[in-house]
Amino acid sequence: MAGEVRKPTVTEAVAAGSIWMDARTHLPNSIRLRGERDVSGWTGLNGTRAAFEKDVQEAGWTLFFMAGAIRTSVFGFDKNKALQVALQRLIAQVKSSHCNGIEITQVAAKSLLGVPYVTVSAHARHLQSGATFTGQAFKNSI
Repeated sequence: MAGEVRKPTVTEAVAAGSIWMDARTHLPNSIRLRGERDVSGWTGLNGTRAAFEKDVQEAGWTLFFMAGAIRTSVFGFDKNKALQVALQRLIAQVKSSHCNGIEITQVAAKSLLGVPYVTVSAHARHLQSGATFTGQAFKNSI
């Protein structure tokens, strides 16, 4: 149908460069998360990372990039389901670091002895007002 907006599949949404934020994160009034929530309550950003980072900077907030990649591998014949499980595992790791965002840096589909699997690498991100990381934005949103 003409003019209909198609919702991206998990395979399209979990891609290198995509950023996911906890939908409960307190945001400045000038920033809105435009993506749809997934089952874990996190939202993949619609639009580019550069545009989001510009909006954050203009609002006087900071989007921290945490050093140290995190990664997980999930076996399965259904790539969409494997990516969804991988994203949920990475989100659990990010939450334990008291961060409220994640940036996907690499997605690779491979196989081992004929069994397909995906490996997803990411970095924790954290959005908050101020330039000193406190992790409070996530703690206070629970």
